[in-house]
Amino acid sequence: MTSDISTGTAQEAVALRADLLRRVEDRLRSLLDAERGRWAGVHEGTVVPIDALSELIASGGKRIRPAFCVTGYLAAGGDPGHPGIVAAGAALEMLHLSALVHDDVLDDSGTRRGLPTVHTTYTRLHAGRGWQGEARRYGEGVALLVGDLALVYSDELMAQAPSPALPEWHRLRSEVMIGQYMDVHAAAEFCADARTSRLIARIKSGRYTIHRPLVVGASAAGRGDLAAAFEEYGEAVGEAFQLRDDLLDAFGDTAATGKPTGLDFTQHKMTLLLGWAMQRDEHIHTLITEPGHTPGEVRRRLLDTGVPRDVERHIDGLVERGRKAIADAPLDEVWRTELADMARRVAYRTS
Repeated sequence: MTSDISTGTAQEAVALRADLLRRVEDRLRSLLDAERGRWAGVHEGTVVPIDALSELIASGGKRIRPAFCVTGYLAAGGDPGHPGIVAAGAALEMLHLSALVHDDVLDDSGTRRGLPTVHTTYTRLHAGRGWQGEARRYGEGVALLVGDLALVYSDELMAQAPSPALPEWHRLRSEVMIGQYMDVHAAAEFCADARTSRLIARIKSGRYTIHRPLVVGASAAGRGDLAAAFEEYGEAVGEAFQLRDDLLDAFGDTAATGKPTGLDFTQHKMTLLLGWAMQRDEHIHTLITEPGHTPGEVRRRLLDTGVPRDVERHIDGLVERGRKAIADAPLDEVWRTELADMARRVAYRTS
């Protein structure tokens, strides 16, 4: 499974990864095209959930999870010609699609990547056509099934990956579901608890975005010995990634993020940002839970606490921790440098 392809120039390394990511993209599209062809002759309605997934793929996305997976694989000396790593990268992106569609229902989000979310699209379709039943329940039901279909496809894809990657894949999938539950519960309870907030950030987002995909890739290349270094790196950079998301939700521009801002406020998400702020200013809890508050009021109150500035400093420290974790890892220097650069890019959302 391994080769000496991990050595070379930075340009060669980036080109190898770019080629693998193009193949991941092709694999996603070819899977959905084949599924559509298989079902189209059965009944015209059967292709609706498949088309919904195809539209999500076509809408863009950063492909962060496949990128970390193939980076871990190549850094571990994996053979870039092996089709199994392409399947693994596609599986991670398909799992992410499942999580996005379900997340949008849980968060009652109206847009994703600048377009109406799945449940919003089908709620409007139901209402516009005057169908029987409740439009909202129909839209959310369709979205849940579309997300479940993506989950099914993700498992089919991962079954084609090298078998050493499977234990990490199983941990990743159960972890993100438990993290989602903890997120929902913390929003209902809405108590300032930094320990719980950090746990949610790690298991719902950070590990499944960075840590686990890296280890899936390394395991696929037969380098289980890299798991410890990738865990330390991934835990730090993954938390930085989630904290950046929290800041973008609070202070970002919808035109840039492609989704509504202020959802963490309206959905009472107990992020580390809000948890720290509520510890400094008890009025923030009341402000968010009272009907009629505006995101602008919450933002001003958050800024007054100084917490956003402290979160930025915490992100800086996490990025540095991640870079140190990878500095002495048994990897070619090219890949240590690339992983250090990736830490900065995901934490600060630079291209």
